[in-house]
Amino acid sequence: MTDRSRLHMAIQKSGRLAEQSRDLLKSAGLKIQAHKGQLNARATNFPLDLMLVRDDDIPTFVADGVCELGIVGLNVLEEYALGQPQVGVEVIARLGFGRCALKLAAPAGQAFALADLEGSRIATSYPRLTRRFLDEQGIAAEVVTMRGAVELAPRLGIANYVCDLVSTGQTLEANGLEPVLTVLDSEAVLVRTAKTIDPDRAAQLDQLTTRIDGVIATAESKYIVLNAPESALPDISRILPGAEAPTVVPLVGRQGHVAVQAVCQESVFWETLEQLKKAGASAILVMPIEKMML
Repeated sequence: MTDRSRLHMAIQKSGRLAEQSRDLLKSAGLKIQAHKGQLNARATNFPLDLMLVRDDDIPTFVADGVCELGIVGLNVLEEYALGQPQVGVEVIARLGFGRCALKLAAPAGQAFALADLEGSRIATSYPRLTRRFLDEQGIAAEVVTMRGAVELAPRLGIANYVCDLVSTGQTLEANGLEPVLTVLDSEAVLVRTAKTIDPDRAAQLDQLTTRIDGVIATAESKYIVLNAPESALPDISRILPGAEAPTVVPLVGRQGHVAVQAVCQESVFWETLEQLKKAGASAILVMPIEKMML
């Protein structure tokens, strides 16, 4: 029996997404106690238990309300949702890690056009997503479901094409294939159950998701401090990437000059600093943000 006084979150039990999910929770201030080989773990400083399961079981755990929260690849969630009349799972945040793409791949060097898929056989571990793509394109093709070694299908004569997850593309290349179409761009997402949650656990859930929102916002955000002539403020505000209204403070002893402080919620590149300097900024500092609460 699970402890219903605590929140429950389903995450992948092993692999890159599992490690990144744990890193996210660690960045949100959670201390996770886990023992090798167990299928659950516990936060010692927050009322949260983790269920360590297969990635394709996570949507079921969340939809059934066994877990209030889950971290899963969008590709897995979409494949699950296409098979359910009522999904029971709500995406509440894109997490920015675990990025990959479900791509249709053809034999390398072979001329390809969308019409070539008509009447073909396509091997995939994502039959519903592949079928949805074909239906949207108005293409009649046979979808061959495989649970592994999808890239071998053309070589073995099982299929003409494959539809599989691609991160670096090395596996496709090693099997004489190359991606030709993107079916779905995917990343890890935070999901919650659509079932009713009691008030105490709902408050815990809001607290945890607020922390996670802060971690996500911090990942790309930078704190910028600079000096500039007051007349340059319109140009500088336009250049600052993803910043809300900056804080502007007069500089003592330098009439007409100000200090500008801003949180930039997009990447800050060297080109950005060069543009700021050209606009009149000086003494530009760019600092990482350890924590942020939105």
